[in-house]
Amino acid sequence: MKSKVWAKIMLFSATVIWGFSFVVMKDSVSVIPPNYLLAGRFLLAFALLSVVFANRLKNIDRSYLVGGGIVGAALFASYCAQTFGLTGTTPGKNAFLTATYVVMVPFLVWAVKRKRPDMYSFAAAFICIVGIGFVALHGNFTMSYGDALTLLCGFLFAVHLMCISRFGEDKDPILLSIIQFGTAGILAFITALIFEKPPHELSTGSISSIIFLAVFPTALGLTFQIVGQKYTEPMSASLILSLEAVFGIVFSLAVGMDTMNAKLGIGFALIFAALIISETKLSFLRKKQL
Repeated sequence: MKSKVWAKIMLFSATVIWGFSFVVMKDSVSVIPPNYLLAGRFLLAFALLSVVFANRLKNIDRSYLVGGGIVGAALFASYCAQTFGLTGTTPGKNAFLTATYVVMVPFLVWAVKRKRPDMYSFAAAFICIVGIGFVALHGNFTMSYGDALTLLCGFLFAVHLMCISRFGEDKDPILLSIIQFGTAGILAFITALIFEKPPHELSTGSISSIIFLAVFPTALGLTFQIVGQKYTEPMSASLILSLEAVFGIVFSLAVGMDTMNAKLGIGFALIFAALIISETKLSFLRKKQL
């Protein structure tokens, strides 16, 4: 019983940390080029996990390097789109539009494995599309580059999950994470060297932001998720993890980076409803009826 309670606390803590990280990222990309920020975040997380779990590193073989490398490349692509998107949108929008990956996954499975989504997935997709319209579309039905990149990020996160499903089977999740963080960090650093100008100097605040992003939402948040999901029922875990987008907008509103209006409120509510439908299939309602 205690392990289940602590598992839910860990999952809830992870969503709070991830929600706050949208605000930290938005503040950081104003002074640090996106790929340099990602390189610092992922390489520090790679180093931290490698030290903490050094006794497991001996188990890394070619399958970990190949699978972790592919998963890491997908992780880099998704975070690159998200971070560049954050330069052109608000943390709250970034959080909710990123979360649309939950709705996209069943349709990627359909495309890859020919497994048709159920009616709940179709309903969630429709509601999510309407919600995206409320959140991202302007009066002339155009979309800012930041919102468009964030939607691309959602798709790439869905691809990342598919890669984890494909290459993470029967693998130690910690070792897979170490390899994926190392891969993502190297790819971000190479991209930064080619396409971005390095920051002339880093303030104490900027360095603190990089350390925070590496330690808390990346290394610690991931560990909380892995352990928490192991001891929590899938439906409960999904409901808790879906709160990441909610905390993203709450923190963004609290620090004045987002302003709420009726149009955004309806959009956020529709996207959140789509996440709940897609993740739970409304099974909690059917249980009550029984």
